[in-house]
Amino acid sequence: MPGPSNAKRKKKANTKAKGKKRTDGDATPSKPVILSGTLSPEPSRRRTSPAPALTAATRSTLAKQPAGPRSRPPISHPSGSSTSHDDSDSVSYPPSPLLTPPPAVNLLDFQYSECSSVYESYHTKHASKERIVPEECIYEIEQVLNKPPFIHDPGNGPRVRDAKEFLKSEFFAQPPAFDDPLCAEFAQPEVLQMLQTVLPEEAAMILWYNKSRATGRVCPACQRLYRLGDTLPEHDMGTGEPPREPRPELPQLKLEQQISGLCSPVCFVLASFAFPGAIKGAWGKMAEDIDDTAWELLNAPDTAQTRNQSDTSAALGMVVRMTRLHDLGLGQLCFSPEEAEALENEARAPSPEYLPS
Repeated sequence: MPGPSNAKRKKKANTKAKGKKRTDGDATPSKPVILSGTLSPEPSRRRTSPAPALTAATRSTLAKQPAGPRSRPPISHPSGSSTSHDDSDSVSYPPSPLLTPPPAVNLLDFQYSECSSVYESYHTKHASKERIVPEECIYEIEQVLNKPPFIHDPGNGPRVRDAKEFLKSEFFAQPPAFDDPLCAEFAQPEVLQMLQTVLPEEAAMILWYNKSRATGRVCPACQRLYRLGDTLPEHDMGTGEPPREPRPELPQLKLEQQISGLCSPVCFVLASFAFPGAIKGAWGKMAEDIDDTAWELLNAPDTAQTRNQSDTSAALGMVVRMTRLHDLGLGQLCFSPEEAEALENEARAPSPEYLPS
């Protein structure tokens, strides 16, 4: 029977039925489920999109690749698990091909190397310009590089191997002493030309160097390079004995080094081998200090051996003779005997500034 009480009951029943239907229709929870402290995301359905259309460039690239299955190495994750690239879900379209680098240039093969020769590359790029080294100078440069050094040190002092190259050097050769009047006169190139008419070329240049320098000397016998006042080691005689201590220098040795440049008594004996009787009387002395007997031995007529200027012994003997005179005997080549004797006496006379007042 309808009434107020029945209407209320029907309303409550309809409300319960509607709530039950709403509960049964919800299939998934609206909030994420938290399990053991981790947040589990809400599962979602993945929609597969259609693969993009291949362009003409991609098709040509794929056509060049060899046919066959491709396998890519799995990617290792920090957690330790590995995921293969073969999974269809991870690759949505064909990957781009790898770009291989060009082949390396073989620098050792001149056919393929671009830097085989710096000189040739420069000449190729700059063909209109001049070459770095002209072809006509290459031979001269090779001669200079292959030439042995003109200074050699066997262990007991430097020796001059090439007197001509030695005189050209600005480091080893001492410049002429133009402040000394006598050295300035001998430093003239005409004096060297006159000496070369009497002596071999090397002996003439050594004698010219010794007479035109203040302290620089080259021994005519052993070619030792030294300066006046140096303590020179003794010569190595090849006996194998250790070198002895330097002996005290004799006054004759210092005078002889200044007069002719012969550096030791052994060198003076070798130079005076042609007249052994005059060795003791001429060592360290000029013409005015030598006795008549020794002077006659020095001025003895030349033999067949001494006339040969290529003989080293004859050249050294001529050096000993010439250095006993103040003008090296060159006055006899330019003047008569009377004029040469007058010039010799004038050279021996003391200078007025040194005369006692």
